[in-house]
Amino acid sequence: MGRPLRIEYPGALYHVTSRGNEKKEIFFKDSDREMFLSFLEEYHHRYSILIHSYVLMSNHYHLIIETPQGNLLKVMHGLNSRYTGYVNRKYNRSGHLFQGRYKAILVEKESYLLELSRYVHLNPVRAGIVKEVSEYQWSSYPGFVNKQKRFLWVEYSWILSRFSSKENEAGRAYRSFVKTAQCTMGQDPFDGLFGQVILGGEAFVEKAKKTLAGKEFDHDIIERKRFRTAPQADEILKLVSSFFGISRNSLEQRGGRNNLPRKVAIYLVKKYCGLPNQEIADLFGGIHPTAVSHNVSRFEKEMERNQKLAKKLGELISFVRA
Repeated sequence: MGRPLRIEYPGALYHVTSRGNEKKEIFFKDSDREMFLSFLEEYHHRYSILIHSYVLMSNHYHLIIETPQGNLLKVMHGLNSRYTGYVNRKYNRSGHLFQGRYKAILVEKESYLLELSRYVHLNPVRAGIVKEVSEYQWSSYPGFVNKQKRFLWVEYSWILSRFSSKENEAGRAYRSFVKTAQCTMGQDPFDGLFGQVILGGEAFVEKAKKTLAGKEFDHDIIERKRFRTAPQADEILKLVSSFFGISRNSLEQRGGRNNLPRKVAIYLVKKYCGLPNQEIADLFGGIHPTAVSHNVSRFEKEMERNQKLAKKLGELISFVRA
């Protein structure tokens, strides 16, 4: 299975989930949950992470973590490895505890943190474990509505400050905020998810993509294509017309089967722009959409047979990939 793409930078906020292998339990007793929370506290101090919300279910957990040092990979690798070692020793078992790698979604703080916190705290209600969110012990919710139940290592202040500058009023307002969604479970905060790993508006997504600019992705990282900055068709047409010393019109107009520059242009636009066949067909004089795929297939076979042609176009293709 491909590795999910990780986006790290100082100040990044994430919704993190990790599930038990084969959907099996990861917490067997309350003492296990207590140990996991002690590891969270330790990693809060060691790596300066901010834990805005959490919930521990029987076979998975949810965390909302902010990383001032941009070190999520280090934090999560250590946390899951440490807890796995603890469980294996305690229960005389071996092997994986968690199902593959954890899932981390980069989150736009201002727009989504409140809704995500409510979503996390409502997990036990959605699962039918309790009827009221306040009945569940193993989440950060109690500390939001009762300051006597707070942990020093949980970051309550940012969320509560969005409701009131007065602690008691903020706690009551947060309780009401969660309560209003308890029957309907609120809106799905992941409706606007981009590429399976970013939750935010257009400007936030573009900013996140820029942090990946120029980075090479391992072959097994999923969703990598979504984060490559695709060249525009217009850029490719300019490159091809300049390379062959011809006008752009001669590329776009329908012509004979031996129009090599046109075949090259169709091939590159299809391969690197991510456009549907219909849009490419319209761009090249209204040819039939299936003709686009046929053109690409024939051209690839032609390059396999003609190494001289492939070498000639290698430099042009490298410009497109850049």
